[in-house]
Amino acid sequence: MNKILKKETFSPVTFLWEVEAPDIAKAALPGHFVIVRHKEKGERVPLTIADFDKEKGTITLVIQALGKTTKEMMELKEGDFLINLAGPLGIPSHIEKVGTVIFVGGGLGVAPVFPQLRAFKEKGNYTISIIGFRNKDLIFWEEKFRNFCDELIVTTDDGSYGRKGLVSEPLLEILKGRKVDLVIAIGPAIMMKVCSEVTKPFGVKTIVSLNTIMVDGTGMCGSCRVTVGGQTKFACVDGPDFDGHLIDWNELMRRQRRFEREEKEVLKKYEEDCKLKEKGLKN
Repeated sequence: MNKILKKETFSPVTFLWEVEAPDIAKAALPGHFVIVRHKEKGERVPLTIADFDKEKGTITLVIQALGKTTKEMMELKEGDFLINLAGPLGIPSHIEKVGTVIFVGGGLGVAPVFPQLRAFKEKGNYTISIIGFRNKDLIFWEEKFRNFCDELIVTTDDGSYGRKGLVSEPLLEILKGRKVDLVIAIGPAIMMKVCSEVTKPFGVKTIVSLNTIMVDGTGMCGSCRVTVGGQTKFACVDGPDFDGHLIDWNELMRRQRRFEREEKEVLKKYEEDCKLKEKGLKN
């Protein structure tokens, strides 16, 4: 069992856990993920390691409560225990000195891009980060990013903070104005697709993370199957990092919708049960 040492709420649906996990923290590298099970008979949830402290023996997870399981997880408090935490899993990100690197994070994708930003900066690269959110209330880790960025651009869809617009817009402007050696983009599939389309004409290698399409996390269920360069890959065991220019994005986004109906039904039942409990009609 792993203890939740710290919980921080960023928004009504986004929260952070700092979890006691000395063995995982010792082995963790940028790009790794873990499988979390918060209770007996609970769903196994793959989550990217957003940060780690090898000396303290902790890992940091940033979670968005959108479905039944993640909403249950958000109810846990500091001092509570997770029934199971497995990892680190996946192939770690390849970190090297290449020159100028742009990091693009969209929404929750800001969290998993951070360990790569820090690692590339420590290698001596010039780092530019573009982080985007729907609105000001959803922003997190801005100052944490500033500590490792030579340049930082914050965007919001509604213009309530920073620059109004999508992350792909400043990305295109930078590519037009200077030499960029590598782009790393993590966020919703449509965001990563657009970023890959923006960088392709410039011939800039673009790495994306497909952590959001994982289900089982061990390569057994096949749910994270994706076509990369005409070959079948599995995000959990062959990734999660892939060349964004080689991914069949249309296929990937179709596959993301395969459990949409079931997820909505389970969430609806969970919310109905919560209402009954509030009224004292259900244990």
